[in-house]
Amino acid sequence: MARKQKKNDPLLLCKQTYKNTAKDRLLAFWSVFSKDDEVLVIINADPDALASALAVKRLLRYKVKSVTIAHPNEIRRLNNQAMVKRLRIPIERLKDVKIDHYSKRVMVDSQPNHLPCFEKIKIHAIIDHHPVAAKFDSEFIDIRPEYGATSTMAVEYLRAAGMTPSVALATALFYGIKVDTQDFEQKSVLADGISFRYLFNIANRDLVRKFELTDLRQSELKYFSIALAELKYSKGRYYTHLGRVRSPDVLVIVADFLNHVGEIDWVFVSGVHGEKLVVIFRCDGYRKSAGKLADKIFGSLGSAGGHKGAARAEVPLKNLQLGDKEFTSDTLKRFIMRHI
Repeated sequence: MARKQKKNDPLLLCKQTYKNTAKDRLLAFWSVFSKDDEVLVIINADPDALASALAVKRLLRYKVKSVTIAHPNEIRRLNNQAMVKRLRIPIERLKDVKIDHYSKRVMVDSQPNHLPCFEKIKIHAIIDHHPVAAKFDSEFIDIRPEYGATSTMAVEYLRAAGMTPSVALATALFYGIKVDTQDFEQKSVLADGISFRYLFNIANRDLVRKFELTDLRQSELKYFSIALAELKYSKGRYYTHLGRVRSPDVLVIVADFLNHVGEIDWVFVSGVHGEKLVVIFRCDGYRKSAGKLADKIFGSLGSAGGHKGAARAEVPLKNLQLGDKEFTSDTLKRFIMRHI
């Protein structure tokens, strides 16, 4: 069923080219291209974007001369690196391609106003699920912010085209939906569930599990030792400070690990990255709000917030006014206990 648009709906700011059915959208999308086109698919690389770009490459395989996928961002997360490596996703850095060489350009899982490097690029087609508040002059625009993932939209295009995805493509799309809907704990619609179920028996779910588990370097195992050595316990709460860390991601991993302990109500894990103190909050979210507590403690000192069960704060070290004192697990505990 077509999405009903209300007055002042941001989607009305965009020129809409799709109709009511998946087949109509597919035909409208295909109509943008010709056999001689060399197509550049531009993404801000993450699992949903990578999967959707692969799907576009498949949709255009016999419709255009060539398809290249390019991204501006460095892929740092190990999960995403594992996805690219194991699925052999052919991608290039945007800075290394000659944009004017491509006769048609498609933006997937993003919009021209999302990054400064996108703004001057003429985009011929946009497929995305993020909210939009700008008008884009593109020949084809399919933006559905009610959807949980662009990968869901990509599956609909493939099915409308009568194309069964390969195991590699199905695995990428399956993972893209899982990540962007956070296993359906975040925003999603029935279409997300239908596409997810369609991919279930095609995708390599063991490989998806490997992507999900690949979030730690061997060199980072030392942080678990530090976390346990510095661990403070009080009234069902864990506090630990890891010192300087290579990436704040390791703080999240340690916090999630400590949150597995049954009798623990709150977990607070901190570390220093660059010139900022980063604090990760975890709780069960039942009659508690990690986001509200993070903002209450650190909101006036830096950026802080999150959801009921998970939150994060980033505070410039200079704002902590520590003087010559080092930040420790005891310091973290004192900061928290003033407000909890």
